[in-house]
Amino acid sequence: MGVNISDLVKEVAKDITIHNLLGKKIAIDAFNSIYQFLATIRQRDGTPLKDYNGNVTSHLKGLFYRTLSLIEHDIKPLYVFDGPPHQLKLKTIQQRREIRQEQTKKMQEAQDAQEDAEAKKYAQATSKLNSEMIDEAKQLIEYMGIPWIEAAHDGEAEAARLIDEGKVWAAASQDYDCMLFGAKRLIRNLNINRKRKVKNTTVEISIKYYSLDKILERLGISQKQLIDLGILVGIDFFPGIKGVGEKTGLKLIKKHGSIEEIMKNKIKSMGKTIEINPILLKEIRDIFLHITPPKQQHPIKWTTPNENGIRDLLIEKHNFSESLLNSGIERLVKKKSSKMQTSLDKFF
Repeated sequence: MGVNISDLVKEVAKDITIHNLLGKKIAIDAFNSIYQFLATIRQRDGTPLKDYNGNVTSHLKGLFYRTLSLIEHDIKPLYVFDGPPHQLKLKTIQQRREIRQEQTKKMQEAQDAQEDAEAKKYAQATSKLNSEMIDEAKQLIEYMGIPWIEAAHDGEAEAARLIDEGKVWAAASQDYDCMLFGAKRLIRNLNINRKRKVKNTTVEISIKYYSLDKILERLGISQKQLIDLGILVGIDFFPGIKGVGEKTGLKLIKKHGSIEEIMKNKIKSMGKTIEINPILLKEIRDIFLHITPPKQQHPIKWTTPNENGIRDLLIEKHNFSESLLNSGIERLVKKKSSKMQTSLDKFF
């Protein structure tokens, strides 16, 4: 879900191509990407891809081929997984679970009525991950010679920390939360299908690049004020203030400077004075301002692929096509054994 500030930052977004990221180390929001694969890689009636034993494999197919594509374009991906959720995020997680249950019911009803298009529409919101799927995703990433990290809590926070420490160049995610955590650079649409059907035509979805400095300059606010804006609009840790959208929130922050000043001036929204418990407000801000590093920090290394490991997991266990997968493995090994190209930084 994440914070909704899309209208405020769209003028700052820069269209780029995957070639502009040559040689870059990119921290990829793993859950964000995997959910994209689960939502889009489906059969005609919306059912996810499965092996002969009924195990879902959409995420593994998406992860293998999209990661292979990044490597072939001389990008060094680093997957960042969410750790245990913060206590304040549990309500949001429960709400997402309820939405999935409702959408699953509608999908099943459409499937029973043999309405494939309707079923597929609802199916995109039914995706769920279990611990075995997550473990296999990590295993596949390792077999491909790609590093992964499990964050202390939110993957977006860990990506921002890695950028700050110079270990990666940018974060790749569909959510803008990375910017609230202080990520200096954000790439959107890197791990999604960039050709989308709209009615009877195919639309090309471009990769978007965002600079945090450019966003703050454009909005005329500070990093701390961006966090306050997010709190007003709504984030995973707080539902926001009813009636305050992104544009209204920006006006309030620019005029009053902070949420404390908004409350001090008794500003109203939907007829009610805006109020947030000061202790809760500090706790939310601290989540964004003081990022906890992972308990286990391993060296970040890109290594030689484990061909047998990939085959055992995808062919032997999950019935992937041997001929198609062998072709992909050959491409992976060939590319990872070649010298990485160097990108030009002038574009950025």
